[in-house]
Amino acid sequence: MDEAVAWVVFAVVAGAMIIADLMLHRKSEHIPVKRALKEVAVWIAAAVCYGIFIFVCYGNQMGIEFFTAYIVEESMSVDNLFVFILIFSLFAIPDEYQHKVLFYGIAGAIVFRLAFMLVGVELMKFHVVMYFFGILLAYAAIKTIFGNDDEEGDSKIARFMSKHLKTSPTLDGDRFFTKIDAKTVATPLFLCVIVIELSDLVFALDSIPAVLALSSNLLVIYTSNIFAILGLRSLYFAIKGGLNSLRYLKYGLGAILLFIAAKLLLVDIITIPITLSLLFIILALLITIGTSLYKNKLDERAARN
Repeated sequence: MDEAVAWVVFAVVAGAMIIADLMLHRKSEHIPVKRALKEVAVWIAAAVCYGIFIFVCYGNQMGIEFFTAYIVEESMSVDNLFVFILIFSLFAIPDEYQHKVLFYGIAGAIVFRLAFMLVGVELMKFHVVMYFFGILLAYAAIKTIFGNDDEEGDSKIARFMSKHLKTSPTLDGDRFFTKIDAKTVATPLFLCVIVIELSDLVFALDSIPAVLALSSNLLVIYTSNIFAILGLRSLYFAIKGGLNSLRYLKYGLGAILLFIAAKLLLVDIITIPITLSLLFIILALLITIGTSLYKNKLDERAARN
């Protein structure tokens, strides 16, 4: 089957779900955890159904590549949620306006990531680029495990924009622009969207090389990436209260990035099958999430005694 069909199916499914999401969230409001969890389930179900469609129509290789790339992007997105919390805190954005900010931030990410991936797919045709991406991912892995540079960087971006762009000192409801002395100025809500966009560009420097190492097919890497991103808002509201409980998640993400970096750097010595990559990624996530939850239970018992 021509891949153009898969692009059309993706556009129809993703477009319909975005429209439905807009209809459900027309008003600025607090998103309860139960509602967010249901929405997360719908987004995951959509991704799984599309992955099965890829399996059936284009074979096992593309199907496994899709699910592997989707899991990598989804897991890295969870780590990015910590940064979203920091950004919303810096701009003092109330809970009921956060969904709107994330919607526009993710809308921009859909466009920017396509541009990045188009360039990345072409660059990967040059063999030496694999080594460059391998080194980049190894650095990202070390930074993920040992540092918190992402949060500090986003704090600096937010503070710089607040000081150097003319904005209103307070919010004006959920408006991006308001009037001060008959002049139109941006509100902190608009600045927050820009910082979210800039943050996603930073995230893309890690996640896009990672998925490019798993597949060279633009259909696979873009659709898996976008399905993960589209569900990110619902995931944020579903688990933001419990993010701190995933204390060891960064070690799992670091291990995944190191594995993918090794896959690129050793490409001329050994070929690692995509099925093995998928198994390693799932195992790393299960171990780190399971260990985090187990440690939380031990701490709770210790606190009660």
